[in-house]
This record gives sequence, C-alpha cells and structure tokens, in this order.
Amino acid sequence: MSRFGNIFWLCLLFGTLWGAVLTTLLTLLALFVSGEPFQPQVTAGALAGLIAAGVLTGVSPARRTLGVRALATFVFLLVLTLASGTTPLGLPLSVYPIGQVTFTVLAALAAVQAIQLTARGFGPMRERRYNVEVICLRFVKGFGLLAFTIAVALPFFVMVMMSLKNQQLLLSNPLDFSIDFGQGASALFRSYIELFTQYHFGTYLLNSALVSVATVAITLFFAVPGAYAVARLRFPGQNFLSRSILLIYMVPMIVLVIPLYAIFSQLGMRNTLWGLMLVYPATTIPVALYMLQGYFRGIPSELEEAGLMDGLSRLKVIIKITLPLALPALASVALYVFMIAWNEFLFAFMFLDNVDLYTLSRGIAELNSSEVPRQHLMAGAVIATVPVLALFLWFERFLVAGLTAGSVKG
Repeated sequence: MSRFGNIFWLCLLFGTLWGAVLTTLLTLLALFVSGEPFQPQVTAGALAGLIAAGVLTGVSPARRTLGVRALATFVFLLVLTLASGTTPLGLPLSVYPIGQVTFTVLAALAAVQAIQLTARGFGPMRERRYNVEVICLRFVKGFGLLAFTIAVALPFFVMVMMSLKNQQLLLSNPLDFSIDFGQGASALFRSYIELFTQYHFGTYLLNSALVSVATVAITLFFAVPGAYAVARLRFPGQNFLSRSILLIYMVPMIVLVIPLYAIFSQLGMRNTLWGLMLVYPATTIPVALYMLQGYFRGIPSELEEAGLMDGLSRLKVIIKITLPLALPALASVALYVFMIAWNEFLFAFMFLDNVDLYTLSRGIAELNSSEVPRQHLMAGAVIATVPVLALFLWFERFLVAGLTAGSVKG
C-alpha cells in the first residue's frame, strides 16, 4: 500500500459519500413532488454507495463496461432496499409506489454515474500521488457542481410550483409541490391570469421594458465614447479618471435617494418614468465605462492606425473598426445594464406613487401582503425572472459570435 493511500479505498469512501448525498437529494425531490412525508435513508444510501463503488471500481477501467455499471446499479438498489427495511424513501412501498420506484432508480443511476466519473481511468492498483489528487479534485468538482445546481434550481423550482397551486393546497401542505394537470389550463394558470387582469402586470412589464431599454441606450451612448477616450486618447488626468471611474460605487444608493427625492419633487419629475431614466444611467455608466475601457485597450491599436492612414476620421474608425471588434463587450455591458435596470427596486419604490407607472419590481413589492395570496407573489417573481433568463439565453449566441466579429474586415 502506498504512503498516499490506496486508490480503491479512496473510491469506496467517495462512493459512500455519493450514495448518502444522492439518496438524500432524490428523497427530498420525491417529497417536494409528491407531498408525501418521505425521510432520507442516509445510512442505507451510504452503505449502498459503498458496495456499488466496490463492484464498479474493483475491476480495471477497461472492464467497466455497461454490464458492470448495470450490475453496480442493481447492487445499489438491492442494498438500499434491504438496508432500509424495504423503505428506500422512508415509507412503505405501498405509498406512492410508482414514484418511489422511479426516484429510487434515479438515485441508483445517479450514484453509480457519479462514482464512475470520479474513478474514470483509474484502477485499484494505480497508487501514484497524482492519481489520488485527481480523484479528490473530481469529487470536489462534482460535489461543487451539484451544490451550485441545487442552489440555483431549487428556488426557481419552488417558485414555479407554488405559483401553480391554489391557496387551499398551499395552506394544507406547504411542502406539496405536485401539480394536478387534470384541473385545466385556466385553473392551473389562475395566478398568472389574475396578475394581468386584476393587478396591472401588463403595465408593469411595459414600464420596466421601457425604462430598461432606455437605460441601456443612454448608458451605451455615453459610455462608448467615454471608454474609448480613456483607453485611446491622451489628455491631462487620464490615469486618474481611469482609476476613479468606480468611485461612485463607494457611495451607498440609500444615501443618494433622499436628496434625489427632494430635487425630483421640486422639478416635478418624482412620479415619472423620466426620472428613473435619468437616475439609472447615472448608476450604470461608471461600470459600463470601466468594463468597456478594458476591452478597448485589448484591441490592437495598429488596426485603428491603419484606418486613420487610409483616410478614415476618428469617428469612422470607431464605427467601422472598433465597435465591430467590441461587439462581445457591448453585448455583455448591454445585458448587464438591462438586468440592473430591470431588477432595481429602491429608486422605483421611492419615486413612484402612481400604480400606472410602477415598474415590475415595484409592482411585485405590492404583492408581499397578507391580503394577496402567496401564489400570486410567486407568479410575479416568475414573470420577473423569465424575461431576463430568456434574454440571456438569446444573447448568448451573440456573445460567442461577436468574438470574431470584424476580425476579417478590410
């Protein structure tokens, strides 16, 4: 045995951990979906993971065929069932039988696959220190990805499921996130329908879209020439300006909101969308300047000098050469600014009193009341999240395509 430990025993340890973690996770998922009081069988899951890891990693990597993995999965199922007293999810199999079998099989498949990925390429007799480090890093990476996925997906899952429930079901069993699809579309999406028909959410969406798009346009209009000047031109105080762009973020927004409230009230702009269109760019232009100036510095100056030598003015050089090459940065900044304006709450809460002018975040705050059903608040959160998510997924292809934009232009 090597002084750094035996690979086989290390795989058994990680198999035990994967079995316990994934059994617990799938049991909780079954609880959320069915509403039944399932209880994770952690000890049984750990034992099943230990034995399945022994079956899978006890042979050389070349012999870990699909049949061996199927055998390890069957062993996991068998051990989990027997060790838990035929209650793999903490309840008799007569309770929610199809669901229990489904989630138990999913736990077995996930555990065996996790063990396979952790020990891939390493057999029981490969005892170098490098192999030990690789296996440990694989486990940490897999566990980290799993934890990150749960942290991101679980709130959204709960939010969507609660938005599709009615008040009676939420009060009777708050942990039951199962959906009855037989009730019809009108009953299933009742919360969303009422938000648009009774709570003016269509107006809130339009207001948020208008303010966010205007903020992006104003921010880019000032940030692009400003960032280019800081990155390319030479003038007194250039270095100081470049380093002090983000100083505005040292001042908390709560400190600025009171004087801005007084000024906007005197100017008659407090209860208007125009006020938000002035305030939001003031908070986003500095970060846009900071992001864009770094990207402009990364563009070879020889390309711009060649354009100037060909007779192009500085403005045409920016439009025809610099901006096409900076498309990824422009798309990233536009998306980031849009998200800031879309989700901003403090200024919208302080400046807007007219319901017809509420932005989406301001309107959702009105739903956080004992007089409004909780599923309406969850539906409002879904409505606020989905457009930004869809916009990001749509923008992603432009971020990738923009990496080579302008690189072959003459």
